[in-house]
Amino acid sequence: MQGFVLAPAMVDVIENLRDSTIICTWIGENIDVVNQALRCCLEDCHECFYPKMRPAIRIFAVPLAQKFGLDGLCNISTSPITILIDAGRVNPKNWLSIVAHEYVHAYLGSPGHGQDFAAVLSHLCLGLGLETPPEKMDAFSLRRWPPYPSIVDPLAFWRGETGICELPRMKLG
Repeated sequence: MQGFVLAPAMVDVIENLRDSTIICTWIGENIDVVNQALRCCLEDCHECFYPKMRPAIRIFAVPLAQKFGLDGLCNISTSPITILIDAGRVNPKNWLSIVAHEYVHAYLGSPGHGQDFAAVLSHLCLGLGLETPPEKMDAFSLRRWPPYPSIVDPLAFWRGETGICELPRMKLG
């Protein structure tokens, strides 16, 4: 996953050597299910746009280094565009919110949070049934929209302590 981020140090579970073996084992056993749940969120976002308007995107769950303070990121310089979500920093019931936010970056091909971002995000939130941003919202506030609480101990998910029973609904087939 380090090849998909802006700097390889952004993907890190070695910050806590004691847990790194537990985390790597859990990821190996569960990452397919987590990634499938995120792909379902991505597909829900795609459904809000005509097929010709949908950007080529791949999405993965990855433990992002805590020192960067990111819940997710969109690397618009990859082909296809890559969205990375730290599934441990966001409660599974809120994964759609963070995926929607990063999807807008992919859709626009831009890292910014200007008025174009606000307009596309409003459209997407309406289509997904998420809270839409207020009409006059500044770029700083849009950085955390749709709103959701971050998890205090993001590595708990990656250690398998929170379980994956709360994953968003998944489409089968």
